[in-house]
Amino acid sequence: MFSSIKVWIFVGLLVLGGCSAPSPRTYSAPHIASPPVIDGRLRDAAWSTAPWTEAFIDIEGPEKKHPAYRTRAKMCWDDTNLYVAADMEEPHLWGTLTERDAIIYRDNDFEIFIDPDGDRAEYNEYEINVLGTEMDLRMDRPYRDGGNYDLRWDFEGVRSAVSVAGTINDPSNRDIGWTVEVAIPWSSMADTAHTACPPQPGDVWRINFSRVQWPLEIVKGRYIKPKDATEDNWVWSPQYEIDMHRPEYWGFVRF
Repeated sequence: MFSSIKVWIFVGLLVLGGCSAPSPRTYSAPHIASPPVIDGRLRDAAWSTAPWTEAFIDIEGPEKKHPAYRTRAKMCWDDTNLYVAADMEEPHLWGTLTERDAIIYRDNDFEIFIDPDGDRAEYNEYEINVLGTEMDLRMDRPYRDGGNYDLRWDFEGVRSAVSVAGTINDPSNRDIGWTVEVAIPWSSMADTAHTACPPQPGDVWRINFSRVQWPLEIVKGRYIKPKDATEDNWVWSPQYEIDMHRPEYWGFVRF
């Protein structure tokens, strides 16, 4: 594994064109003195120090169709938690799943992927829909490498909240969007991080975000997902295939 300094130099070479390989996106997450209140509203001072990521693009890369609605995220941290926030434009707030660890991407959702040491093994996934229903799991390695998931695994102590600008499951009006706020304890990842957890200032982790967006129809006053619908996948750092389980393309987050 590269040291954090070597990783950052490597990213810089990619960005400057020193390598023909696609360059993952980068982000500097500020350390905060006071934690935000997890209410989904993003009004706390902690968030004012954290920049927004670039707007999400299609999972296959910038040459594909531009997403219909803007999605962006931000991160900050303290010695207890990693904090993630997302802001999503959405004219049709819709959700159906209410049971924890349901397959949340069958609804529109927001997803977080974390590989602390960047080795493409023992990484973590988190999903949440507009109803605040969560799913989390641990992968031993990517599916294309014969990987298996453990849905029994949880981010122990995770806290989340969703705030909506509009009305959920009401097609009679046009909504504005929704925001997500998540606090993930470092302790929930420490057993398999294989690196300092919590990180030390200057450390770099591999992280990515995804938004799954389904087409909807309005039938008799209700949102309906067409039977043979195909979802859009909008991401922070592109994967260049419809596959979020390519950790080598996840973003570099510097703490």
